[in-house]
Amino acid sequence: MPDTHSPAPRSNQPADAHAAVYRYDEYDKTFIFERVEQFRTQVERRLKGELTEEEFKPIRLMNGLYLQLHAYMLRVAVPYGMLSSTQVRRLARIARVYDKGYGHFTTRQNIQFNWPRLEDVPAILHELAEVDMHAIQTSGNCIRNVTTDQFCGAAADELVDPRVYAEILRQWSTAHPEFTYLPRKFKIAITGSPDDRAAVQVHDIGLIARRDDQGRTGFTVYVGGGLGRTPYLGVKARDFVPVEEIIGYLEAVLRTYNQLGRRDNIYKARIKITVNEMGPEKFIGLIEEEYARLPRQKFHVDPAIVDAIRTHFAPPPFADLPAVSDGFEAARQADPAFARWVRNNLHPHRQPGYAIATISLKPIGGIPGDIEADQMETVADLADLYSFGEVRVTHEQNLVLAHVRQDDLYALWQGLEKAGLGTANAGLISDIIACPGLDYCALANTRSIPIAQQISERFADLDRQHDLGALKIKISGCINACGHHHVGHIGILGVDKKGEEFFQILLGGNAGTNAALGEIVGPGFGYDEIVDAVETVVNTFVSLRRPGEIFIDTLARTGHAPFKEALYARA
Repeated sequence: MPDTHSPAPRSNQPADAHAAVYRYDEYDKTFIFERVEQFRTQVERRLKGELTEEEFKPIRLMNGLYLQLHAYMLRVAVPYGMLSSTQVRRLARIARVYDKGYGHFTTRQNIQFNWPRLEDVPAILHELAEVDMHAIQTSGNCIRNVTTDQFCGAAADELVDPRVYAEILRQWSTAHPEFTYLPRKFKIAITGSPDDRAAVQVHDIGLIARRDDQGRTGFTVYVGGGLGRTPYLGVKARDFVPVEEIIGYLEAVLRTYNQLGRRDNIYKARIKITVNEMGPEKFIGLIEEEYARLPRQKFHVDPAIVDAIRTHFAPPPFADLPAVSDGFEAARQADPAFARWVRNNLHPHRQPGYAIATISLKPIGGIPGDIEADQMETVADLADLYSFGEVRVTHEQNLVLAHVRQDDLYALWQGLEKAGLGTANAGLISDIIACPGLDYCALANTRSIPIAQQISERFADLDRQHDLGALKIKISGCINACGHHHVGHIGILGVDKKGEEFFQILLGGNAGTNAALGEIVGPGFGYDEIVDAVETVVNTFVSLRRPGEIFIDTLARTGHAPFKEALYARA
């Protein structure tokens, strides 16, 4: 196979100079380093016994530090999933020096380190601050990391670049004095495309970009979505809010929730419960009343500020290329393994001659979302060579290189394959979302990771996976739904039954444009039965599908009955 590697010429600029990440100003840097030093003092007091664990808990949570089943866990913010290669290398160093050599990417586009020592956490935070990163508001009853579409700024179907507005929301929400102690944690997702790749309807607030009849840009606003113990899809609060008014409108939503949200019952504290107990119409009416009272000018989004922030997300210096690369087409024809990866892990780019490449963190038998330090460094190197030094994190626990020349795709894939990152399964049955489960989490009822590993091994044959088509499995080890099981085409929920692990199957969930919550099909299955049960569901689908149908199409046509009959048939 001829070498099709043709990276862009080097310059005197840093390799990640064009990475679309927000570069902190002096205010940001001062704030982050001051927080590090505050927390360093608080950790020292805890280690000396001057603070009890109960006193220390709210302090550490405000700095992203959890106490899990076996050790502390540090959750690092990756705002709207954007990283530079420099930041990825720093995460690799932290994994190697302060942890067990790996990190775990989450459904909030963040990264978690599962084994840091408490005494090392201030040093970790200092190292993060040096590269414009932190762990603030990755925990606690506050506005968490704003997430968005991993293809933003590159996808051809995009109306606006949501990163600009996600950054505005980050600046508005960070250390917001009124929203630091909300009734419960609060999550926002934003997409700039009509094809929802950010799961906006299962967030406390979901924003979908659109243009009105006058051609103005704005957002459709959904409120009250969320998964967990009581799942709900968000309800439409407003069909259109102009971009210059979006902060004011969200301020009204948060003020309304902050006043009315239940603080007496943790299980009823989320906005989704408030909206549905009160009734969507009444809750939205209260939002509108609050919005009418706000001093509009105070919350007006100045176009000059938008333009200044947009410069951080300017398109990189794309080359003028033909729409189709002969070298890329030749490589695809010559190498079936590469062709398989192209078929599944690439997405069309708006710029001729480029493609968007998904890096699967779901190797067969692997732990979904985990990545070793050496692999992080490889990704950073490949990003420098082929994607302007930029890496994205997806809410499905994968990575993306968003701006790759078609000419460079074969060399990129070879580099990924060498690092164990070339699995061609994006969107297929082995591309599983799974929470850490009982292997790490003190809240979990069951293990999630081994189930994900066993399912991927059962369906290891990539030809079989491709034949099945798009099929999303999502696994949660408890009712808190960190694995998004409610919106999996096949969802798996772990439950404790008299000290034994059982797993319920849900069918028909969807996190995308046609969002839907899955339905439980019947009694749970034991640990040794659940993988066979999943295969029964898949085989039933294969027996029922019509040409061109994917799993959710067949399920919508046939209903749950044939799947339930196959799962619970008695010999």
